[in-house]
Amino acid sequence: MAASVRRALADGSVRPGEKLPAARELAASLAVNVHTVLRGYQQLRDEGLIELRRGRGAVVAASLDPERFRLSERVSELVEQARSLGVPDDELIALVRTALG
Repeated sequence: MAASVRRALADGSVRPGEKLPAARELAASLAVNVHTVLRGYQQLRDEGLIELRRGRGAVVAASLDPERFRLSERVSELVEQARSLGVPDDELIALVRTALG
């Protein structure tokens, strides 16, 4: 669920300030438990991607810069790829530092 919201942010189909569906509504449409949606929303909040407002629901963070978010997604993909190849974190950091010049 959280990954779907991240993808929507990355492709621009969801914009900063936009209200997301209510947790119960989204749970029903996805046929999952409402607690699963709430955990996903909390994870997105912890990442700074959405704001949870009591009585108003989940809203994409107004301060979110879509270009910076896409960069963050690409970095996450790089880290996943490095881990799948067995590259240690310190080696990945060294590679990034070298690329930064």
